[in-house]
Amino acid sequence: MAARAVLFALGTQDAERVLALQDDDQVIELIAEVEDRWDTNHLFELDKSWDALHRCFTDGELAFDNGDYPLSHVILGGVPLHGGDDYIVCYVTADQVREIAKALEPLDGQWLSDRFAMLTFDAYQSTGDAEDIAYTQAFLPGLKNFYLTAAQNDRAVIFTVSQ
Repeated sequence: MAARAVLFALGTQDAERVLALQDDDQVIELIAEVEDRWDTNHLFELDKSWDALHRCFTDGELAFDNGDYPLSHVILGGVPLHGGDDYIVCYVTADQVREIAKALEPLDGQWLSDRFAMLTFDAYQSTGDAEDIAYTQAFLPGLKNFYLTAAQNDRAVIFTVSQ
């Protein structure tokens, strides 16, 4: 799964709408609306770092609901909103966003490097070498800031990636 991912911090109206959707097509339509707005104050582009980040925040696996909360909810945690194989959309509540922001606060590049060293990444599509680790580390400060801002603004978050 090497597709590029984006996190969106949703206002109350969009958060309520996304939870009320009934099928995958409706989810994709709403995500398209949110993407079209491209509100740079309330999004964070993860590019391809999301895969390694999720593995580091959890137990090394690329799976839903693995690892310990709240770090397990940073990328692939929360409520999956899309059932198809072509898109992943996961939703975390504003309350969970606050807990995630708090859990991310002490983490730094050394922590990520240590996680790369201690975990086995089965079926990982990148190299895991120093360049890969540095690439992943470069996203951590922005990710932490994104969740902190979302928490301060009482926003829910969705993780989106097409496959």
